[in-house]
Amino acid sequence: MEFVSSWCNNGVLPPSYVHPSETRPGNLVVPPGTSIPVIDFAGHDRNQIIQKILKAGEEYGFFQVINHGVSETLMDDTMDVIKEFHAMSGMEKQRECSKDPNGSCKLYTSSLDYPAEDFHYWRDALIHPCNPAEECIKFWPEKPTRYREVIGAYSVEMRKLSSRILEIICEGLGLEKGYFSSDLSENPKIIINHYPVCPDPSLTLGLSKHKDPTVISLVLQGLIPGLQVLKDGQWISVQPHPHAFVVNIGYLLQIISNGKLNGAEHRVVTNRNAARTTITYFVFPTNESLIKPAKVLTNEQNPPLYKDCKFSDFFTAFLSRAVEPCT
Repeated sequence: MEFVSSWCNNGVLPPSYVHPSETRPGNLVVPPGTSIPVIDFAGHDRNQIIQKILKAGEEYGFFQVINHGVSETLMDDTMDVIKEFHAMSGMEKQRECSKDPNGSCKLYTSSLDYPAEDFHYWRDALIHPCNPAEECIKFWPEKPTRYREVIGAYSVEMRKLSSRILEIICEGLGLEKGYFSSDLSENPKIIINHYPVCPDPSLTLGLSKHKDPTVISLVLQGLIPGLQVLKDGQWISVQPHPHAFVVNIGYLLQIISNGKLNGAEHRVVTNRNAARTTITYFVFPTNESLIKPAKVLTNEQNPPLYKDCKFSDFFTAFLSRAVEPCT
């Protein structure tokens, strides 16, 4: 298995990366002015912020946040470090990601199930846990030299920001305070995706249509577009906003909200002129967590739309794509 970034400069799209005609992005033209909501956290009216997030969660399943309190310097340093990581040779990257005998730090190309794929995705990726930091960090890459320091600081800020967003959602849905602060958010992971320059973006994808199997996901995507959200049967592009975070309502939050919030389907398209590197903070529960609609959101008039299920079972079903988890 070779990483896409190791051979993509030959200007050829191998047949194994050409997707079926029905899933190819083609030469899609996104209508001008169409994008997901941008929410300013510097607003003084908390109720207004709550309502904007709920509306975005219901209608799009996505929104961007600005003035969120995370240092722009840290965001820039994080983007620099992850680009430096993916600029290293495949051998170097593999060496840096093989320190944990349990394999918690995973470096791969296309997907974690590469051998079984009918066709591949135009991306390289690194995923690793980040909580508790003092236990996880010793298995993170030591190169680039600032990786552990910068990503460690970034993880702390992402935990704070994700908790803040979940508390706002919690309040908006009428859930008890701290509903998401225990096992539902105790197993966060970071994934760093790299989508190299692609010779023909109309024939392949960086990631296919999917929902995130998370509570929420926070994406730092830089200034290169590529993320697209499916709304009302139409793909809309998430336009990069300087120093913003893209927030994605995960499938788990769709279940917990009993369908009030939308875990929207989305995909990643590639780019002929520029590589795209992103870092996503996934808010995952522990494996033993019970995923179910919040009791306060169900009654005789609004029965549960999903069955109770353990997260480990949900995740297995989600990865198999054989069934809709918890339905």
